[in-house]
Amino acid sequence: MKGDVRVRFAPSPTGALHIGGAHTALFNWLWARKNGGTFVLRIEDTDRARSTKEYEETIMKGLQWLGLDWDEGPVTGGPYGPYRQSERSHLYQENAQRLLDLGLAYKDGDAIIFSVPKGKTIAFEDIVYGNISMESETLKDIVLIKSDGFPTYNFAVVVDDYLMNITYVIRGEDHISNTPKQILLYEALGWRLPRFAHLPMILGKDKKKLSKRHGATSVYEYRDMGYLPEGLFNYFALLGWSPGDNQEIFDRDEAVRLFDLSRVTKRAAVFDMDKLDAVNQIHISRLDPQKRVELVKPFWKELGLEPENLNDEFLSEALELLQGRGKTLREVAVFSDYFLTFEVVKKRYDGSDISDSQKSLLREFFTQLFDKDQWDAHEMASFAKEWSKDKGLKMKDVAMPFRMVITGTKVSPGIFEVAALLGKEETAKRLQYYGLL
Repeated sequence: MKGDVRVRFAPSPTGALHIGGAHTALFNWLWARKNGGTFVLRIEDTDRARSTKEYEETIMKGLQWLGLDWDEGPVTGGPYGPYRQSERSHLYQENAQRLLDLGLAYKDGDAIIFSVPKGKTIAFEDIVYGNISMESETLKDIVLIKSDGFPTYNFAVVVDDYLMNITYVIRGEDHISNTPKQILLYEALGWRLPRFAHLPMILGKDKKKLSKRHGATSVYEYRDMGYLPEGLFNYFALLGWSPGDNQEIFDRDEAVRLFDLSRVTKRAAVFDMDKLDAVNQIHISRLDPQKRVELVKPFWKELGLEPENLNDEFLSEALELLQGRGKTLREVAVFSDYFLTFEVVKKRYDGSDISDSQKSLLREFFTQLFDKDQWDAHEMASFAKEWSKDKGLKMKDVAMPFRMVITGTKVSPGIFEVAALLGKEETAKRLQYYGLL
């Protein structure tokens, strides 16, 4: 079977690449790569009123961002091209005429319609859902060519899938009702059937059909929110499939090695933003430190910060100190803003909660701290522990105000590690602003 597998992703360019489309594309891509096969991208643009080149380009860029490279398509070409339905009209007309000539279809004005045979049981074995059958009496005659000369969906996909030698049709379960109609057309034309695998629906946490209220719907929206393509890839793969052994985190190569259509579940998958956040956070933490800096830079700039004023080694160490904190690149940028400028600290924290008596005590501590020869996190922490003990204080009595005046937030990496990275001069400047040195 390896090498003989041909699958396709066939979006309509009437909108951006959304979650459902990306999920379908991902499963097709995984099956092709698993079997050393071919992943075809076909643009189904017969909806002339709503299809645009801009949407087509957006879909392709979305796939590329996710790392779902295709082997044949509207740009790369291939032996069965072209790969836009709008450029294949002659093929639909020729095959509709064949059915007319065989007496299996009839004309109604300019439209061509297939006569559904009566008394026929249409059955197929779906890789995910098992045996599915339907009686032909439940189907209406099938429009092949509309009066405007364009093919209907059910006819065009049959012609394309056969002529492009597609061996597996992997698509959403909402297409199960279309499959018997398409099988009738395959059989009428004397063509072999591909194997069918219908993927489970994706629902929101409220078990309703996925919509905007459950989270962003375009993959580009996720990119702009600070999600990694690796994080989305990993999470989308988990929607309706599991590699087993409770493994939930994997890269592309692992997913390809582990993927199997037989492990796709029939149950509707639930899209859970919290789960996506957790998966994405792990992938951010796994990034090469320098790559992480490059990916966070645009989000620092969105916040009005100027990362170009600092060297990348410093920024890399700052993000390493976060120890994986931040579910998205945008959150990482927010959580690390005080490393880039003291201005954000001053806006967040005015120091008014530090009493005069506390200030006097803290000035004593910081004066002695700055007299130390080594500006080292471990040395600073040891000194703070001993000093607090001698004064009958708890470590937090020193560490918390230190954290607030240095970062402007109650939650940060170890404050002595932060101060060590910022350096003695910058730390002194911040303490002086609040009258603590």
